[in-house]
Amino acid sequence: MNRARRGRIVATLGPASRAPGMVKQLAQAGVDVFRLNFSHGSHDDHAAALKAVRGAEMALQRPLGVLADLQGPKLRLGRFADVEISVKPGHTMRFDLDPTPGDATRVQMPHPEIFKALRKGMLLLLDDGRVRLRVGDRTDEWADVTVESGSKLSDRKGVAVPEAVIPVSALTPKDREDLAFALRIGVDWVALSFVQKAEDMAELKRLVNGQAACLAKIEKPQALADLGAIMDYSDGVMVARGDLGVELDPEEVPVAQKMIIRAARQRGIPVIVATQMLESMTSAPAPTRAEASDVANAVYEGADALMLSAETASGDYPLESVGIMSRIIERVEKDPLWPSLMDAEHAGMDDIDADALVAAARKAAEAQSTACIVVFTSLGGTARRMSRERPLQPVLALTPNPATARRLALVWGLETRLGKDPASLEDVTDLAVESAVKFDLAQPGQRILVLAGTPFGAPGAANLLRLAHAPAKAAKRSRKT
Repeated sequence: MNRARRGRIVATLGPASRAPGMVKQLAQAGVDVFRLNFSHGSHDDHAAALKAVRGAEMALQRPLGVLADLQGPKLRLGRFADVEISVKPGHTMRFDLDPTPGDATRVQMPHPEIFKALRKGMLLLLDDGRVRLRVGDRTDEWADVTVESGSKLSDRKGVAVPEAVIPVSALTPKDREDLAFALRIGVDWVALSFVQKAEDMAELKRLVNGQAACLAKIEKPQALADLGAIMDYSDGVMVARGDLGVELDPEEVPVAQKMIIRAARQRGIPVIVATQMLESMTSAPAPTRAEASDVANAVYEGADALMLSAETASGDYPLESVGIMSRIIERVEKDPLWPSLMDAEHAGMDDIDADALVAAARKAAEAQSTACIVVFTSLGGTARRMSRERPLQPVLALTPNPATARRLALVWGLETRLGKDPASLEDVTDLAVESAVKFDLAQPGQRILVLAGTPFGAPGAANLLRLAHAPAKAAKRSRKT
């Protein structure tokens, strides 16, 4: 079952969708990667969900990825004696470390690391930005704050400090337990929340130790300032617009989204656009026009994947949400303007043979008689390089490694399938032609471009580009030129 689109869909599993039958239906409807949100649900829930994904994968004979999304630190206020207080602009109060339930004059903020990072005049955002405060006098144990906007505060509301790097690890003890469990059950991607600097991703990489691909969630302004270094340690990135939208002004979020997508495309790593893509479909059978435009814009920007959260995890219309998103992506990719946008921006080539070969393959594939590009890949590097070029022809990525196939499910434009390594130069062409025909990506007589690396079966960059044709009749060997 090939996709009729290049953009990929990530869907979050939850109470509304984790049953095996529903997981299979979601995959049939268009989901390429399933997200396990470790902010919710038990380990047993996630293990059952992963088992359901593997069952759907076997039934559909299509690799499906699984993304474990770690919760990250949650910075929150303490509790109030009356659960909630009223505030208004000009109201002053103190945040401190005292666990005594608070009132209108003071409340606990049980995070000494925040007090150490605060400076006079800094902005604090509470309750997803609904309450804005300005820091006055402060020490390492308390801070006086003045309300700039807002009307009420209640127990355990979240705290954001957009103007400071908080000296706290992105991996909490809970995250470390969740990470060990996720790796044990065999997830394909791990997403890290609360990334502020490159060292956060370096720590995750060290702990994962190659057992999964690592994805950085860009949701802090500090991460934008260190984006290049963060990407050095990342196999992929997510534009996490929910938390990013709390700490950035609204007009800055679309600009940040475009910047992150452009940087990821230049690097050749997959980028997911997430949060509120089709939010209204949590409780309605159709999206708003603004949501449809939002999804379409991310496709026009060349994002690898778009993500559904509550729409599929707990919403009333999970299948409809996936179906609508898939239709929007397909429609954009049929727009006569879309190919020129994909062709307008290509990553600069590193001075290595593989990049030159992949660029040549993309250029050669522009001939109308070219049906598809077949890439033999062991660890996925050549396939990702091909995707970075944004070719308009289907790309069939053949790998003998199930882990590689599942990780590549997130990558733009790739139809990934399991296949054996070629044994010889002649085998390269024969296997490519047979696979392209078998998976309905080429018709008799059509041109096929083949990328591979020698020695066969060994990880390494592509160094071989061949041109072949699907046989006009059922023949054992293809005609090579």
